[in-house]
Amino acid sequence: MAQAPRSSSAIPPLLKTLNERTVLETIRAGAPISRAEISRRAGISKPTVSLALQSLVEGGLVREADHDPDGPSYGAVFFEPVQEAALVLGVDLGARFVRGSICDLGGTVRARQDLELPRTDADVALDAISTLRSSLIEATGLPSHLVDVAVVGVPGVVDDGGRLHLTHFKSLEGRELRSELHQRLETTVLLDNDINFAALGEQSRGVARGVDDFAFLSVGTGLGIGLVLDGELHRGLHGAAGELDYALLGFGVELDPSAEGVSTLAAKLAAGADTSLSLPFDARDTFAEARRGDDVACRVVAEVARRIALHIAPLAAVADVGLVVLGGGIGANGDLLLAPIRTLLASWLPFPPRLEVSSLGDAAVLSGALAVGLRTTLDSVFVKRRS
Repeated sequence: MAQAPRSSSAIPPLLKTLNERTVLETIRAGAPISRAEISRRAGISKPTVSLALQSLVEGGLVREADHDPDGPSYGAVFFEPVQEAALVLGVDLGARFVRGSICDLGGTVRARQDLELPRTDADVALDAISTLRSSLIEATGLPSHLVDVAVVGVPGVVDDGGRLHLTHFKSLEGRELRSELHQRLETTVLLDNDINFAALGEQSRGVARGVDDFAFLSVGTGLGIGLVLDGELHRGLHGAAGELDYALLGFGVELDPSAEGVSTLAAKLAAGADTSLSLPFDARDTFAEARRGDDVACRVVAEVARRIALHIAPLAAVADVGLVVLGGGIGANGDLLLAPIRTLLASWLPFPPRLEVSSLGDAAVLSGALAVGLRTTLDSVFVKRRS
């Protein structure tokens, strides 16, 4: 039986690409590394490694490096990746601040800055993101064209078309935010819910490393969860998984543990009581007074802990997560919240999840955004530079 002819013309370019990618990944994993060691680890012949290295050096992805300081060089040439061959911009759009950072291909943060928003307005927020981008790039001392992707975390649900929904930025509701940011930032834009990125940040650099099933619960100006199942972010059918504000909506505002709920509760319990709490019953002040032993403030904190536990319990019962990470301005008060929440969950659930406070704080969203951007850029920079 006759065999179909092989398309030999397509094989060399394909093999060349595969070899170059393999050599590049070997260098990234073991730099500084010699040609012989690349050949040994990658399982590719030395002549093939030499050809791949020539292409990668010419493409600006690899360069010669100082030899390994832990051992003799024996005259060998060592190589390392050019980490500044591309940059990733991460942005966290919050209610009061826009936070941003830029990292290189090695994940090293080259610049980090915050801008305070004078008001919750769409145009003000977008202008702040553009300003922050320019300021961050200037701080790195590197050209702006090196920014390969901008990854932006936003408060709300992002649909497949890049439109924002269910956000406290009312003037951003329904707008095609991804395309607007693409025009302003002049690069590829990845857009997702900020709490989703916070969960990915904890997974890559925080307390959730090595945990496949966990939730990041942010309690601050709002309430939301980033849910990771089997090691992957779960976004749901409409991208709205984790919109916890709606989980117990039928029970009324008396179960709200976010800032507005705390202020309302504090005002109610402080009426006619002997307490240091006063208008506007700010959540931060309430927790501060609880630490000083104010009786009303302590009652508020105890109720907030119960409300948070009430939101965690159904999640734990349905998804059986192994860990819940508390974040956000209110969730960060672990010294006051962790013990009572753990006690309640242990009394309610047969398998209560481990409960921890975010180890990344207000950097969680940016850490997740940069992690997502790096995965995209490490692949795309090879294709772009090779072209």
